[in-house]
Amino acid sequence: MKISNLLAVVSGVMISGAAFAEGAEAAVSSGNGLIAIGSALAIGLAAIGASGGQGKAAGAALEGIARNPGSKDSVFVPMLISLAFIELPALLGFLVAVMWFTSVSK
Repeated sequence: MKISNLLAVVSGVMISGAAFAEGAEAAVSSGNGLIAIGSALAIGLAAIGASGGQGKAAGAALEGIARNPGSKDSVFVPMLISLAFIELPALLGFLVAVMWFTSVSK
């Protein structure tokens, strides 16, 4: 089952390359297409990492609260702070991608 999922993702990435196709003159004169793909990868990978980390952190906190409901007050605020820190790399990935794309496309 995992190989079919991987094959679906790889084929989707390869087929979607046609959407970023440029003419030969544009491809030789500038690398904006590659910058766009790199920016999209930066945002996507940062979002995937952040969402996985947030899911694990929230799951662990909720599991702890479910086992001991009296610890809600001492677990909830640190969980929110940790979720904010986990979200920071995703926001930085977005910022880097936007800065990278705008600096090269000028």
